[in-house]
Amino acid sequence: MSLLITGGTGYIGSHTVVELLQGTDSQDLSKEIVIVDNLSNSSTKVLDRLEQITGKKVTFIEADICDEQALDKVFSEHNIEAVIHFAGLKAVGESAEIPLSYYQNNVSGTVSLLQVMTKHNVKNLVFSSSATVYGNNVSPLNETMPTSATNPYGQTKLMVEHILFDLAKSDPEWSIACLRYFNPIGAHQSGLIGENPNGIPNNLLPYVAQVAVGRLAQLQVFGDDYDTVDGTGVRDYIHVVDLAQGHVKALEALGHAKGTVKGCQAINLGTGNGTSVLEIVNTFKDISQADIPYKIVPRRAGDLATVYADAALAGSLLGWQANLDLTAMIEDTWRWQSENPNGF
Repeated sequence: MSLLITGGTGYIGSHTVVELLQGTDSQDLSKEIVIVDNLSNSSTKVLDRLEQITGKKVTFIEADICDEQALDKVFSEHNIEAVIHFAGLKAVGESAEIPLSYYQNNVSGTVSLLQVMTKHNVKNLVFSSSATVYGNNVSPLNETMPTSATNPYGQTKLMVEHILFDLAKSDPEWSIACLRYFNPIGAHQSGLIGENPNGIPNNLLPYVAQVAVGRLAQLQVFGDDYDTVDGTGVRDYIHVVDLAQGHVKALEALGHAKGTVKGCQAINLGTGNGTSVLEIVNTFKDISQADIPYKIVPRRAGDLATVYADAALAGSLLGWQANLDLTAMIEDTWRWQSENPNGF
């Protein structure tokens, strides 16, 4: 069996490859891993790190998911039986500045992938979605809630979900898990792979980590007057290794395996608990013993006070739950950042 991982040299993709190669109970899921990535936000150096961690090589092909001809060649040359689709642009702020790039990459690129999968009769898919599709719903967020989006990035995830639900309705052979992530943080325990954003980080943890190692001068905290434990925003942070294991469980549950996921199913991957920005900062300071200066600035438009998951469906459908706590998330982030202060 060959598995295609789009965006597999990225943050979540690389950790999922590790779990596929060494962390799964199912030997059928660890034969050949084929990574397709255009390297727009990652590096081929990740491939060496993956081999260091697992002792195994993967097949890497530099290609863009918008290039149907290149994808067709991949499917023709490899016996692909299932796809985990990570590839896409993911910065909320940037999506408002260059929306066409986001619709082109995230929506059109996914349609190109689905066209090629259909041509080659590959109908098992795990899709990297996001909790942004819940819009302004009140937490805890569950999969039965109405969906909406408040920015172009969220719109692209929601549009792709609509496409996947329509596709599954049109053809019962499709088996699709739409995994709605909450806030992935942490790194592999080896310290060899972790979140390595190009430019200034868009997410809290890599920003805090880069302040802690001196790459950035100061953290901005957007608002301290929310109705939360300390006035700062609360989010559901999940260790990237737990998240990666959720993908393995989802893949095992598709129609080609256990068959508990048929058609298209949205599934939350979160801890079900919220942590505030200042709780993150203070825990990071305690663990790293580093100074993390921060400045309170006005709220960002559209930010909610509290966002966290109801993760019960992942437990009942996939047999998955998050196991790693906040201490592990921050210890592993700090190990990665302190041992790789300038990234790869």
